Amino acid sequence: MPNQLTENPLFNCYGQPRFGHFATPITQLNIDSFAYFNLMDKPASALAKYLHFKQFQFISISHANWQIGIAIADIRYATTAFCYFYDRNSKTLDEVSLLKPLSLGVVMSASPVSGTASVRGKQQIRITPTGYNWQLSLKGELLTGELQLQGGVAPQPLALCTPTGYNGWTYTQKHNALRLQGELKYRGQALDLSSALAGYDFSAGYMRRETSWRWGSISAQLPQGCFGLNLANGVNETGTTENCLWLNGKKQLLAPININFNRQLPQQTWQFSSSDQQVNLQFTPQHCRQERLNFGLLASNFRQYCGVFCGEIQLENGEKLYLDQTPGLAEDHFARW
Repeated sequence: MPNQLTENPLFNCYGQPRFGHFATPITQLNIDSFAYFNLMDKPASALAKYLHFKQFQFISISHANWQIGIAIADIRYATTAFCYFYDRNSKTLDEVSLLKPLSLGVVMSASPVSGTASVRGKQQIRITPTGYNWQLSLKGELLTGELQLQGGVAPQPLALCTPTGYNGWTYTQKHNALRLQGELKYRGQALDLSSALAGYDFSAGYMRRETSWRWGSISAQLPQGCFGLNLANGVNETGTTENCLWLNGKKQLLAPININFNRQLPQQTWQFSSSDQQVNLQFTPQHCRQERLNFGLLASNFRQYCGVFCGEIQLENGEKLYLDQTPGLAEDHFARW
């Protein structure tokens, strides 16, 4: 697949989104083209059409000794953003978080393959998708640098859109186990990126008023090569799922996943198992990046865990991948927006 993109709109001639997996990413999320109706099939107001749209972008960078997470989430009423650096050896997490009421001063991209998302504050974040590559610019006391997440020679990102609730939709685009090019400093200290791998998440749409999900993610080196994994339940599950893996750049879709853990005892092991028994993983949390916001009509209970995965995954060709203390992320999130 060449590293060039042809026009691939999300909406059809009736203003309705196309659903399913896409071989190439959607090139434009022009919500002005979306024919949005309320629950009684009446055209939604312009204000509802604006306020009900949500979008977030997330980048993870994984190294044997550390983990970085970077996010911008725009829910219209406000934008939250964060950057963190997790040291696997000392099991300590250093972070900066931002809250922008009414999303003032925040820019979000209308496309997962072009444009820019940015937020300013004590940590400046700028994310610029460029075709299959993502550019990341950071400036602040915590993290400073210019990076490119490289899609590779024959990029195979996950790209899908599913119905959400009665009248909504969610578009998700992800790609894990990407090589990095550039420079990055953590509190003035240069980081070695030669063996680091990265992943990105672009998700947007008209999600449920109350939304929740569980999620697991890996970008790591295995004996078989560069390995990426994305497992989730709670959002993209109507007709298809966003579960997939990448091995040396080749994507393989996976069956629906059960993700089980005890929210009151979050340090206990999580279980990830697929409906076809091809995925059987255990995740052990080591540290949690947590944020609870409760404003009544708006609320968020967010927990993202750095930890390690163990277990096995069977590939399409019958080969098994064995994970043993493989670094990764898991997440539990409730949002009322």
